Amino acid sequence: MIGFKMTDIRGGLPRCSPVPISCKTFSDTAEPQREFIRRRIFEILKRSISYIVNGGSFMSDFIIVTDSCCDMPDELARELGVVVIPMVFTLGGKTYHNYLDWRELSARDFYRMLGEGRIGATAAVNPETFIDVFEPLLKAGRDIFYIGLSAALSSTNSASIIAIDELRGRYPDRTVHSTDTLCASLGEGLLVYLVAKKRQSGCTLAEAVEYADAVKRNVCHWFTVDDLSHLKRGGRISATTALIGNALNIKPILRIDDNGCLVSAGKVRGRKEAIRTLARSCTDSLLPFDDRRIFIVHGGCEEDAGILAKSLRRELGDEGISVSPIGPVIGMHTGPGALGIAFLGTSRSGDSDCAF
Repeated sequence: MIGFKMTDIRGGLPRCSPVPISCKTFSDTAEPQREFIRRRIFEILKRSISYIVNGGSFMSDFIIVTDSCCDMPDELARELGVVVIPMVFTLGGKTYHNYLDWRELSARDFYRMLGEGRIGATAAVNPETFIDVFEPLLKAGRDIFYIGLSAALSSTNSASIIAIDELRGRYPDRTVHSTDTLCASLGEGLLVYLVAKKRQSGCTLAEAVEYADAVKRNVCHWFTVDDLSHLKRGGRISATTALIGNALNIKPILRIDDNGCLVSAGKVRGRKEAIRTLARSCTDSLLPFDDRRIFIVHGGCEEDAGILAKSLRRELGDEGISVSPIGPVIGMHTGPGALGIAFLGTSRSGDSDCAF
């Protein structure tokens, strides 16, 4: 009996090499191994069919759309083929679009202006903007999976649903799905990354939605801030708490909970202990994953982000750890000196009745 094995998929249809297979050998194989072989054969066939159906590409025929609160590095979003809607913010009386490449206002200038006391505000994406982005894709015959900022933190998710309801009547043969990530910043970006990698492997839109819903509560994100004044300004804590906390060098540890809310996970004394706590939050609950990604984000404090990254690399190795700035949507509320980490963990652990 002659079988085939996939030898290379680069540059075209998988090239297969003939391999002799002994029927007797296969029948004598233990059942768990036979089941593994069956699954591998099914996966190869599925990928080959996907390649043919999609015109010579393993990419599934739907588009992933997200908002710029995902805080992904611009080059990574482009590499994954993700469409990113820039959110709008104002700072110092001027309005900007938050592109992932920071083209209208650099991260350095943004955090410098915040540190100087410039007043700013953020705005949700409105339904009209979603329609402007979605409709050309639908006209081109593409289905859409929108993966966006936590509904507990912004009305952006609700606006996407309003837009989808309107477009459904115009394009009844197309599918548009919106999911509440229950995430923010590079926690949202991590979920987008994971789903985009699934898409590259040839999954369907329905499979991508199912995967996102299954894994999103394993996306853990923990933060600390250096100055409590910005949390006070956003109404997250009282003026008295901010004053006492800053005087005593108290650093809050914050996390996103299972409902997508920013909550308190505790407090520590001093910046060094806050960084150690963030590192432990990852090493204590990190899930083993073939394509491990750990995203470190910072509010203009690259040196502290480097210390956190060095600590994690010492414990876990270099693979899959990246550092990038927190975008304006979250950064407006956390301020200069904020530091965070996002990773795939066992759970978003810890209970708190102190919601921010």
